[in-house]
Amino acid sequence: MPRLDTRAILQGRNSRRSTALLVGTTVSVVCMAGMFVYLWMLAMAGGAAAGIDGATGFVVSLLAAVVPVSVLIPLILLLDRLEPEPRSVLFFAFAWGAGVAVVASLVLNAWGLRSVAVPLFGPDTGGMIATSVVAPVVEESAKGLVLLLLLWRRRHEIDTYTDGVVYAGMVATGFAFTENILYFLGAFFEGNLAATFVLRGIVSPFGHPVYTAMIGIGVAYAAMHTARTRALAPVAGWAAAVGLHGMWNGAAQTGWTGLGLAYAVVLVAALGIVSLSARDRRAQVAAIGRYLPPYMSTGLVTRADITMLGSMPERREAREWASRNAGPKGRAAMKEYQLAATELALLHQKIDAGRPRGDWKVRRDSYLALMHVSRDTFLGRMHQPVTPGWAESPTDSGFLRRSDFAQVIAQARAQQGYEPRHAPRGGS
Repeated sequence: MPRLDTRAILQGRNSRRSTALLVGTTVSVVCMAGMFVYLWMLAMAGGAAAGIDGATGFVVSLLAAVVPVSVLIPLILLLDRLEPEPRSVLFFAFAWGAGVAVVASLVLNAWGLRSVAVPLFGPDTGGMIATSVVAPVVEESAKGLVLLLLLWRRRHEIDTYTDGVVYAGMVATGFAFTENILYFLGAFFEGNLAATFVLRGIVSPFGHPVYTAMIGIGVAYAAMHTARTRALAPVAGWAAAVGLHGMWNGAAQTGWTGLGLAYAVVLVAALGIVSLSARDRRAQVAAIGRYLPPYMSTGLVTRADITMLGSMPERREAREWASRNAGPKGRAAMKEYQLAATELALLHQKIDAGRPRGDWKVRRDSYLALMHVSRDTFLGRMHQPVTPGWAESPTDSGFLRRSDFAQVIAQARAQQGYEPRHAPRGGS
């Protein structure tokens, strides 16, 4: 019999794999691989025309494009450490940006330039319009589409504005990664790779993530609210993303003064995103402090645990303590405990906000079961759950009566196909 499916519990789904996510990721990876083949062919053709080794150009461009990605992804994930998003969904967003969004943008941008901008405005003006208007509309639409898909299929994953920003940042970073290879490849054959790398890889690597973060904020608003006007939020976010993107592309054609002003605007937007994430972090800590104390009488959480859960340094120290006390399994169990407790607090926050999932009782019981098993593991022992002494109506608040909790663990085990795990030896 299988154990508790930790990943399924924390992601708020059943134990079966998500077919939609698997299909979406597969399509995105195939498109990304197709783009790599296309870029390789461009490198070979460019190298043959210039009398330079095209393979070297491709490898150098690829490595140069990896540099900003290796900086951006940790920074994006740093925003959402209390309740990190599922890695499988984050990878899907990145692959969509690097694959589907780039392929769609490459085709539509070329069509817009050839069939719309140039015929209507001529080569020079048409080229400027294609860069400043057509490209931002096409690219932000291609990137934003995956955020709408997540809103439709994974709405429950988006608890805060930061979640929307994180998903937007991942898809935009993926897009910039593939796009940068294309730009660096052209610069390599033109002999100005260093200058292009400084501009795109060092000076303004956060451009795409900031633009698309506007859509992420709009999508998060739609996920977090129930008013009818919520449908307008993603549209407003898309308009802001297109505006910022178009401003940057237009400024790039006006010289350093215009580029400097545009850079300042994008930087202010980036600081605003960081400020918004900080506010979300404070709200999550407040939710932990508000909704977990009623569970203290269950023995699954203590006052010290609540303090620990509200501080990233103390969470890290707790994982280190669990590792010393119960080995690698103890450390993993402490991490699972921290995530489950945080998800439990956010679940109650959703209930109070009037937007609970239909299966919120199953989710609550699953989080409690995972906290129980994880706590036993990092303490290095196995014990029976303590019956709670605190009582409140479960229909209104989502908390449990004294008589309910003893059944919760058994029900969650049955729902997940649970088989008890043995705690590591040597802990106390």
